[in-house]
Amino acid sequence: MKPMNNRKNEHVSLAEKFAKDVRKSDFDSFRFVHHSFPEMSVADASLSTSFATLDMEFPFYINAITGGSTWTKKVNEKLALIARETGIAMATGSISAALKNPTVKDSFTIVRETNPTGKIFANLGTGQTLENAKKAIDLIQADALQIHVNSPQEIVMPEGDRDFSNWLTELEKIALNVSVPVIVKEVGFGMSRETIKQLSSIGVKTIDISGQGGTNFAQIENYRRESEKLDYLEGWGQSTVISLLEAQPFIDQVELLASGGIRNPLDIVKSLSLGARAVGISGLFLHMALREGVEATVLEVNAWKNQIASIMTLLGKKSISELTNTDIILLGEVKDWCDLRRIDASSFANRSSIN
Repeated sequence: MKPMNNRKNEHVSLAEKFAKDVRKSDFDSFRFVHHSFPEMSVADASLSTSFATLDMEFPFYINAITGGSTWTKKVNEKLALIARETGIAMATGSISAALKNPTVKDSFTIVRETNPTGKIFANLGTGQTLENAKKAIDLIQADALQIHVNSPQEIVMPEGDRDFSNWLTELEKIALNVSVPVIVKEVGFGMSRETIKQLSSIGVKTIDISGQGGTNFAQIENYRRESEKLDYLEGWGQSTVISLLEAQPFIDQVELLASGGIRNPLDIVKSLSLGARAVGISGLFLHMALREGVEATVLEVNAWKNQIASIMTLLGKKSISELTNTDIILLGEVKDWCDLRRIDASSFANRSSIN
């Protein structure tokens, strides 16, 4: 078995290796209906949102990426600087590495040291104990705790878990007994309405559906396998768009977050229009930070804020909540999925107040 710090370094380097600047996405099967008179100015658009009892100035954040080695400490420091300078929230990677090996704690604590007043989420894998969840929160004085679910990654990972029988049980204990809000997230395989129903039934209030389309952990772990390749599992899961559509029956019961394959501000606004309170971005911000540096990434993140406001203006929507009244056309494979899962795609096409 490879040392944990080597695995963490491999995850980041392979995420970079497999990154694509342009890629096909289910977001391309999603079209807004254009109405010619927005009847507002760009200055009228408010980007503020809230989830997990936290008020956010902007509807996107740096999602869980890394930590657990000397190199990833430097990566987390860059990301924390970007979060601090732009005022967006940030999640660390899985703190389980620090719980197993205290010598790498500083690769996570660097985030809070760099951004002492920012909104920071700790991250831990499903199946961890309540005790470990509390330790992860305390380590970085977290404002919320992300618990990631990743059974496909574990199955493909050479040294991954093979027993998932206690996941919901341990998750329920954590959700009901920690001192900060809990966010349950996938890691790029998406969620079904059945999954969201299960999470809601055990008291989970905030869910990141984290769909397929971004960093592909089945591909990364398969590349790390020396034998018995599982490349046929690299397409497993649902996209972000499809996962948000699956979640619609629970939109008034849980807070939805979206992540997975976000390429630009338009993808963010599309996710928000399907009920997401905010959007997490991992791979894209990682690539920006490593390839272009902190300063250039800060400029790009700030530009995204302005672009989101501009798109909201085109749609005539002054707030994030108003975006759920936009008219949406779903095409191609997304519509086919809706038909087979008995999701009424036509209901999204006529949501605005225009008669």
